[in-house]
Amino acid sequence: MNTRNLVFSAVAGLGLLASTPAAAEPILLDANEVGESFTIDFDGFVNGDVTVPGLSSQLILTLTSIVGNVYNFDYSMTNTSDTGSGVDARVSSFAFNTDPEISGATSTGTYNFTNTNSNYPNQIGTVDVCFQAANTGSCAGNKGGVFGGETGTGTLALSFASALTSLTLDDFYVRYQSVSGAGDITSASGRQVSTSTSSGNEVPEPNMMLLFGLAALMIFAGTRRRREVKPAAATVSYS
Repeated sequence: MNTRNLVFSAVAGLGLLASTPAAAEPILLDANEVGESFTIDFDGFVNGDVTVPGLSSQLILTLTSIVGNVYNFDYSMTNTSDTGSGVDARVSSFAFNTDPEISGATSTGTYNFTNTNSNYPNQIGTVDVCFQAANTGSCAGNKGGVFGGETGTGTLALSFASALTSLTLDDFYVRYQSVSGAGDITSASGRQVSTSTSSGNEVPEPNMMLLFGLAALMIFAGTRRRREVKPAAATVSYS
């Protein structure tokens, strides 16, 4: 395959990915992200993968500082469920995983109770940390939280065994309880469906970044080849 065809293939791949909704990607944090906000959108589901129409929520995390081995955040949790269609619920907790493993967490505000290494329902399994609106000792059953159209705010701090060069947050979930307007469903969970930064850009997918790099490399190689391959100078002979 020549360089031109490789470029066309890479561009076609980029176009295909661009036409597909971006997946929810991990959030990578270091000192350069202090002051940056990340918006995580959630759906609603039960029994592992059965979607509950109308249930949705949104979490905004802002990295405010890194002090030694502690990452500090402001949070804002909004219940964006479609109450106009008759569906409502409480967002009683939110959770996520960390890399490296968390050693402790504290929080203030609406979700001022924490649990680490606790089970999350609807076949999610163990999560590294969850933040709750009530002190129940479990991430599964909780009281309090925000109903449709309401927002809960506060701060949270994540502690680690030692100072980090970077931190990855991934696998975000929320817990819905007191669900109404969804048939027999009274509780559900929500998973991360999209992630964006305060600049409004979606967190890039690794395969998208790879294709961009491939396309740039192919274009560079093609340009260089055209510069190196020059037509031979014409020779005129006289007899």
